[in-house]
Amino acid sequence: MSKILQDFDISTFQNDLVTWFSNHYRELPWRENKDPYRVWVSEIMLQQTRVDTVIPYYQAFMRQFPTLETLAYAEEDQVLKAWEGLGYYSRARNLQSAVREVVESYGGEVPSTRKEISKLKGVGPYTAGAILSIAYDQPEPAVDGNVMRVLSRVLYIEEDIAKVKTRTLFESLLYDLISKENPSFFNQGLMELGALVCTPTSPGCLLCPVRDHCRAFAAGVQEQLPIKAKKKKPKAKQLIAAVIRNEKGQVLIERRPEKGLLAKLWQFPNVELESTKNAQQVLGDYIHERFHLDAAVGEYVQTVEHVFSHLIWNIRVYEATVKGVPSLNDKYEADWVDDRTIENYAFPVSHQKIIQGNLRKVDDTIGFTAEG
Repeated sequence: MSKILQDFDISTFQNDLVTWFSNHYRELPWRENKDPYRVWVSEIMLQQTRVDTVIPYYQAFMRQFPTLETLAYAEEDQVLKAWEGLGYYSRARNLQSAVREVVESYGGEVPSTRKEISKLKGVGPYTAGAILSIAYDQPEPAVDGNVMRVLSRVLYIEEDIAKVKTRTLFESLLYDLISKENPSFFNQGLMELGALVCTPTSPGCLLCPVRDHCRAFAAGVQEQLPIKAKKKKPKAKQLIAAVIRNEKGQVLIERRPEKGLLAKLWQFPNVELESTKNAQQVLGDYIHERFHLDAAVGEYVQTVEHVFSHLIWNIRVYEATVKGVPSLNDKYEADWVDDRTIENYAFPVSHQKIIQGNLRKVDDTIGFTAEG
């Protein structure tokens, strides 16, 4: 056992945490049962996304793909459309790929060992531990940001939680800490505690069920932990985009490349702009070169800002028109769509904002969020 856990009352800590969770857990749709598939989908959606945002997406996703088989063999565009607005779209593609492997190689049974489940695409140490402990009641650690924050304070650990070696340290400690009788409630209790009580700022120590075990609270330094190196400021990128209409009133959209940021989602034609260049001229030249279209680029209509973890897009949007309904360059996947059919395509949030601001009539049932 690690020196860190010397003189730490593991048994009482386990009991206090599990008892608290069993009495105070939130009723969330993925907690209705322990189906490994449902647990898996929820854990992938919850990565980098708030619970309140995930709930309606999860419910809609499970209605559309209620089983491993329905997700495994769905059209990828359907999956991306169901994910639209959640962001980090590689999660959806990896999930579908891994689910297909489970159906084809594991007889539709989600693997129940860390060795096997960790082979699946997109299933990292945290997701593996979450599925194994929550769905299969196995004493496997599941270390995310909430868990590291809680344990940094409870055990008074001053290591930088942004480093891989620190996550490894917590995983090692959890093999000793985790309740062997109820690993599901133990792990979920740590996650819930970090989400509701042991928050990043102003932790609710007076309400904490494990306060008596917390070394940082005893020392009065709970708000100074965890230690986390600051990220670099995201780089700003200036873009210009065009809402190009033909004489039927249809607009031109194109699919993003198969790899890279927001891969295979749809967007309005756009290009990076150097500060010294004329935006309308640059857009006109870009549209002509890429689509072989002679577009009349008109007025500026909107600016959209979207913040990624490492990048900020500032997109200035312009109207443009073309004569007739010209055919499109086969070199790129593009399409003319009207205000109704556009809802069948999956767009990143930044371009959903362009739809909201520039299409004449968009069905009220289309839902847009600020996430992603």
